[in-house]
Amino acid sequence: MTDWKNPPKLFIPGPVHVLPEVLQQLARPTLGHRNKEYSQLHKETVDMLKKILFTEQHIFLCTSSASGIWEASIRNCVKKDEPVLCTMCGAFSDKWADVARSCGRIVDELKVEWGQATTPELIDKALSAKKYAAVTLVYNETSTGLTNPVYEISEMMKRKYPDVLVFVDAVSGMVGLPIHFDQLGWDVVFASVQKAFAIPPGFTVTAVSNRALEKSKSVPERGYYFDFQAFAKAAEKDQTPTTPSIPHIMALHYQCTRLLEEGMEHVWARHKEMGDYARAWAKEHLALFCEEKYASNTLTTVKNTRGIDIPAVIKAVQAKHNVLFGNGYGKLKNETFRVAHMGDITLEDLKQVLAWIEEEIR
Repeated sequence: MTDWKNPPKLFIPGPVHVLPEVLQQLARPTLGHRNKEYSQLHKETVDMLKKILFTEQHIFLCTSSASGIWEASIRNCVKKDEPVLCTMCGAFSDKWADVARSCGRIVDELKVEWGQATTPELIDKALSAKKYAAVTLVYNETSTGLTNPVYEISEMMKRKYPDVLVFVDAVSGMVGLPIHFDQLGWDVVFASVQKAFAIPPGFTVTAVSNRALEKSKSVPERGYYFDFQAFAKAAEKDQTPTTPSIPHIMALHYQCTRLLEEGMEHVWARHKEMGDYARAWAKEHLALFCEEKYASNTLTTVKNTRGIDIPAVIKAVQAKHNVLFGNGYGKLKNETFRVAHMGDITLEDLKQVLAWIEEEIR
């Protein structure tokens, strides 16, 4: 049974390890969410997020998991008679297609095998054959540890299909990987804060383009909780349309301050350094699950080439060292395992946990 007074240090792909000083932000006295003190907190946080995501467009602070924005993007920006192309390369990109269907939308699937990338060529072929209102992409597929070539995809989209809206799930990518939102020409990008922001779960950062917001005006039945028009109206007053999780925003403000002090180029370089180390370790002792050129800098999925009893290794490492890493996800369970290296995890932390895993798999 888990000892809640001495929880394990988390190297699972989310939630990740949270620093004590971040937890302290969650314990600060709360504010009245319609008072000027909250509006100041909201504005400062949004202004920092705009710098982090390189955007002059809209940032919405959403009290939900990122799964809510799967639905929000579809319900706000795609009409029921408009098809959407859902690119699928793993468990979470697959789920987004299911969500789009559950919203009553027309869904075409562009599916590759888990561990393979969604390439510009594949998307170009699909878009050249049929007119779509939008494309869904996953930047960093958490189930496989794969980073899709989203910058190359975006350049192709801007050049050949400028009218197609682009929605990007960046859940395990945002902060740890570059996002230049305005340059990329995306319309919705989002991430929950329990990944590279290194904050406990329950909150999502969403960037929305001007044209996505304009499109939403013409889409009926957008729903209530995630209505982009309501978010935009509230944002004019540095507010949210419904009661926000103020403790999360306090923690987010704290982490954004730290990220900007470090500088985003340094943040990305730090994550790459950890990714390089994890990949070298995986190749030395087992194998990478996906092609190395697409392997993530925020988590590494290791292929179990030696028939290791992964649950036993996870249990042993936790029992001896009080740290927890992740089994494979879904159909990859026991065929792979996953180690996160994002947020406030350091290279020294990563070296230590991989050494402990190495001891057990010997």
